Amino acid sequence: MAEAPAPLLPCGPIGIVGLGLIGGSLALDLLAQGHTVRAWVHRPSTAQRASERHLATEVSTDPGVLEGCGLVVLALPLDRLLEPPAELLAALPPGAVITDVGSVKAPVLARWRGLHPRFVASHPMAGTAQAGVEAGLAGLFSGRPWVATPASDTDPVALDLVRALAELVGARWLTCGAAEHDRAVALISHLPVLVSAALLQTADRCGAAGPSELPGLVRALASSGFADTTRVGGGNPELGTLMARCNHDAVLAALAGYRRQLDDLEQRVRQGDWDGLRQDLEESAQLRPQFLS
Repeated sequence: MAEAPAPLLPCGPIGIVGLGLIGGSLALDLLAQGHTVRAWVHRPSTAQRASERHLATEVSTDPGVLEGCGLVVLALPLDRLLEPPAELLAALPPGAVITDVGSVKAPVLARWRGLHPRFVASHPMAGTAQAGVEAGLAGLFSGRPWVATPASDTDPVALDLVRALAELVGARWLTCGAAEHDRAVALISHLPVLVSAALLQTADRCGAAGPSELPGLVRALASSGFADTTRVGGGNPELGTLMARCNHDAVLAALAGYRRQLDDLEQRVRQGDWDGLRQDLEESAQLRPQFLS
C-alpha cells in the first residue's frame, strides 16, 4: 500500500526569504509535499536560476511576493537577521508566523522579539559545504535535528506551526534555551569549522616549509580521512566568519577547551606516554557514537 502523503500545514502559502542551501532545500521539500512556496530573493540572476531549478512556486525580487503567506522562513545570513532591511520588515504579513534558520540564537531572538509578535527562533542542524542558489538539496533535513529556542513570551501556536514544518521535512524536533543552544553549537558546529580550517592551513604551510617535493606529496596522499576532518573548514567563508562573530564568547571558550586538549595530547607524545595516549584514544572511540546517534 502506498504511504499516505504528509498533511499540509494549516498556513496557506509558505514564504521563504533566501534560496541558498537551507532555503532552497526547504523549498524543494515543501514543494514535494504539495505546498505553495513563494520566495523572495535579492538578485535577478538568483531569481532566474531559482526558477530554472524549480525551487519555488513563485520566485521574485519583489518583497510583495510574501503577501498572503501564513508562515515565512528567513533563510538569511546572520548579519541580515541582526540588521534586517526595512523592506523585509515591511513585507512580512502581520499575522504570519516568522521563523529563521540562523546558527546563533541568542542575539537573533533578542533582536526579533520586538520586531514581530509571532517570531520563533529556530535552527535546522543540517548542511553541506555548498552555498548559493545551486546548493539546494531535497531531503537535506531528514533525520537531522531542528531546534527551537522559544522565549517566555513566544506564541505557543506559532511554535507548534514551526514544529509541524520541521517534522514535515523529516527533522527531529528539539527545544532549549537560546544561550544553551549557542554554547552547544560552539562546541559541535562552530569549533569544528575553525579546527578543520586550521588543519588545512597546517598541512599547506608545514608542507610548504619542507623539501620541495613535500607540498605535492601532501596533496597527493590526502584521502578520505583528511577529507572527512576538513570538510566544514573548506566550506562557506562568510558563514564561518559570521558564526564566530555572532557567537564570540562561546566560540572563544570552545577554542580554549580545545587548546587544552591539544596541549595534553602533545605532552603524551613528547613524554612517550603511549599508554596514556592509548587511553585517550580509547575514550574518544567510546565517545564518538554518543555524538552521532
